[in-house]
Amino acid sequence: MADEMVRLAQRFVNSAYGERLIGMTVAEDGRTRWEVMYALTRALQYELGITTLSDSFGPTTLSTLQSKFPQLNAVTVPSANFARIIQSALYCKGYDGGEIDGVYNARVEAAMSRLKRDMGVDGVFPGSDLTPKVFKGLLTMDAYITVNDGSDAIRTVQQWLNSRYVNRRDFFVIPCDGHNSRDVAKSLLFSIQYELGMADGTANGVFGPGTQAGLRSHPVSTGSQGVWVSLFSAAMILNKRQTAFTSSFGSALADEVRAFQSFVKLPVSGGGDFSTWASLLVSYGDQSRKGEACDGVTRITPARAAALKAEGISIVGRYLTSVSSTPPEKVIQEGELRTIAENGLRCFPIYQTVGRDASQYSYPLGRAAGYAAMNAAMDHGFQNGTRIFFAVDFDALDHEVTSSVLPHFKGIQDSMADAGDPYQIGVYGPRNVCTRVGAAGHSTASFVSDMSSGFSGNYGYSLPPDWAYDQFVTRWVGAGDGRIEIDNNIVSGRDRGQNTFNPPRPPRADTRLHNSLLTSMLVDIGKYMQSIGFSDSSPLRFFSHQQCFEQIMSIGDDVITEVSNRHSMRKALIQTSAYWEMRHIGPEDQVQDDRVRLYHNGLPGGIRDSSTGIAQITGNAGLRAWNHCIGKGYVSGTVRNPDHDPDLYTIWNQVQDAAFALRTVALIHLWDAEGKPGGNNPEGGETVLRPMALDYNDREIFQVLRRYQGFGDEAEAHARQRLGLYYVCEKYNSIARNM
Repeated sequence: MADEMVRLAQRFVNSAYGERLIGMTVAEDGRTRWEVMYALTRALQYELGITTLSDSFGPTTLSTLQSKFPQLNAVTVPSANFARIIQSALYCKGYDGGEIDGVYNARVEAAMSRLKRDMGVDGVFPGSDLTPKVFKGLLTMDAYITVNDGSDAIRTVQQWLNSRYVNRRDFFVIPCDGHNSRDVAKSLLFSIQYELGMADGTANGVFGPGTQAGLRSHPVSTGSQGVWVSLFSAAMILNKRQTAFTSSFGSALADEVRAFQSFVKLPVSGGGDFSTWASLLVSYGDQSRKGEACDGVTRITPARAAALKAEGISIVGRYLTSVSSTPPEKVIQEGELRTIAENGLRCFPIYQTVGRDASQYSYPLGRAAGYAAMNAAMDHGFQNGTRIFFAVDFDALDHEVTSSVLPHFKGIQDSMADAGDPYQIGVYGPRNVCTRVGAAGHSTASFVSDMSSGFSGNYGYSLPPDWAYDQFVTRWVGAGDGRIEIDNNIVSGRDRGQNTFNPPRPPRADTRLHNSLLTSMLVDIGKYMQSIGFSDSSPLRFFSHQQCFEQIMSIGDDVITEVSNRHSMRKALIQTSAYWEMRHIGPEDQVQDDRVRLYHNGLPGGIRDSSTGIAQITGNAGLRAWNHCIGKGYVSGTVRNPDHDPDLYTIWNQVQDAAFALRTVALIHLWDAEGKPGGNNPEGGETVLRPMALDYNDREIFQVLRRYQGFGDEAEAHARQRLGLYYVCEKYNSIARNM
C-alpha cells in the first residue's frame, strides 16, 4: 500500500538531489524499497562531502559520519536537507519523521527514541540522538518489529545481541523482526568470538579453527550459568527450538536440547557439547562426524564397496544421468547397482542436469526432468516406489525459489502423476529450497546440501523437517583400489535407498509405436503442450494437436522408425522437431511459401527461400544437410549447389512431401551434431558433438533440438520447451522398445 509520507520522502530526494547530484532518481509511488534507501544513502554521502557515491553504507560513510557527527540532534544536525534525509528515512521505516521540514524536532526525537528501543540499543545509546550505527540501520530495509509472523523469542535474541555487542567495531545493528537470517546468524558467530576474547579485526563471523577450539572448551549443561548459556539458548531459538532465552541451563532447556540432538542425529545427552554447538551455528555442523550415507561421482566397485562399509557407510547416492562425459563415472555404470546390492549396500538415485542458475528451472523444464528421470530410473532398474532426488545445485534466492524452483517441482510432480506415480519425489538443495519445496507438497523428503554453508539458502535457515540425507563434508576413504572420494551424509532414516533392482534396460534401437500406446501418448503430449501455452487448437495455427500427432506419430511412424534405426538416433528427436514445427505453422508461413514461388517463377515480390512443409525446413538447410550426409556416406543422392536457384528450389519443393521432410529432419540432426558446417551458425561456429548415439545425454539432446531452430535467446528458450516434449515422446518410445 502506498504511503503519502513515503511519497513525499521520494519527492524530496528527487528534487533536492536526483540524477544531477547523486546519479539516480526514484519512482514517487509511496512504497519503501531498497532503491529508496540507496538514494537516501547517496544523499547522506553527498552531504558528508564524500565524492564517490555508492548504494552501500560502508566503512567510508560510517567513519566520515563518526568523525563529523558522532551525535546528531537538534543542535548538531548541519543543515535542513541533512535533517530531511533523517526524516525521510524514518518514514520509510514506518516511524513519524515530522513534516520533512528540515527540523530535528520533538516528533523526530520521539521517533528516534522508539527506533533505538525497538533495536534494543536504547541502553547503549540513550536519549533521542542519532548515532552512526543507528543511522546505518535506519538506511536499510531491516525491520525492528516482528513482521510476517515473526517470533517474539527470536526478536528478544536479536535485541539482546544488539544491546550487548553494538559497540564492537564489526558488529552492526541487526534486524529485530523475529526471523533468523544470514546477518543474524553471522552476528551470533561474532558474539561467540567476542566472548572468546577475540579482538576487533580478528573476530570475523566465520566458524574457523579458533572459534571451533574455543567452543570445545565452553560446553554447557544442566546447572550452567552466564553468558555462554545465553548464547547457547539464543542459538537454539534461532534454530526454531521451543525454549526460553535464558542464562540458566535448566531441565526445560535440556529436554529441548535432547529433542534437537535426536532430530539432527547427534548423540542425545541434553547438553551443549561441541557437536551440538556446531549443528546450531553452521549448516555443516561438526565435520569430524561420520555419516551412514554418501554420494559421489565415482563407480562403486567391490573394493570401493568394502572401503565404504569399513567406514560405516551403508547407503550410496548415485546419478541417473549426466550432461557431459566428465567426470566419466558420474552416471551409474553398467553392472554397478548389482555390485552395490551384492556387497550389502543400498542406493538412492539423484537426477541432475546443468541447473546452475534459476533460468534452468521452470514448469516445462520440470515436466521434462520428471519424464527424463523416470526413463533413466527404469533404464537402470530402479523399482517402483524408489525416491528420486531432483537437484537444485545453486544458491537459489528466496524469490527465485518462488518464481522458478517451485513451478519446476510442480512440473516434476505433474509428469510423475501422469505416469501413475511410479517413483517418489525428493529434492536436493539448500535448506530453504528443500523446506519450501516440501511445504508446497512437491516432494516427500530432502537431501540437504549443507556443505555449502555460505549459500543464502543455508545461512540462517534450520534443517528441513523432512530431511533424509544431510550432506556435510567431502573426504577420501579407503586405500589402493578401494580409495574413493565421497560426500559424506548423515541419515535420518526417512529414506534408505534400495537394495533390490530390476534388470537394467539396455539401449535398444527404437521400434514402431504399438497402437495401444497412441491414445495415452496423444493425451500426454497434449497436456504438455497446454502447460507451455498451446491450446488444443488456435485460429493462428493451421493444425490442431491431434492433426500434428496423427501426421507425425502415427502416419509418419514407419519412416521415423526406419531412419532412426539407420542413423542410431532416438525417434523422439525426429518426432519432437517435426511435431513442434508442424504445430507452429500458421498463415504467415503460407504467405512466405507463396513469395518463394513468386521468386522462382520470376515474378515480383518474391523471396528466394523460406521454411516450408510439416517440419518447416528451408531449402538451404535441407540442401546442406543432404550434401553433408551424402559426403559422410550416411545416405546416397545427388550433391546440389546451395547458390544455384534451381537446386535450392528442388529441395524446397521436396521437403513439402511429409515422408521426405521426416527423413530430412534426421539428416539435419546429424548435420547439427557435427557442427552444422556451412549453416547459419553463431560467431565461432557450433561445436562438434560426439557421433549420434542412442545414449545421448541431456546436454547433447538439448543442443540438437536447439540447433534445429538456430541460435540465440529464442532458440534457447524453445529448446528448453522442446526438451520436455522430447521426454514425453521418449517415454512412449521407451515403453514400445521394451514391450
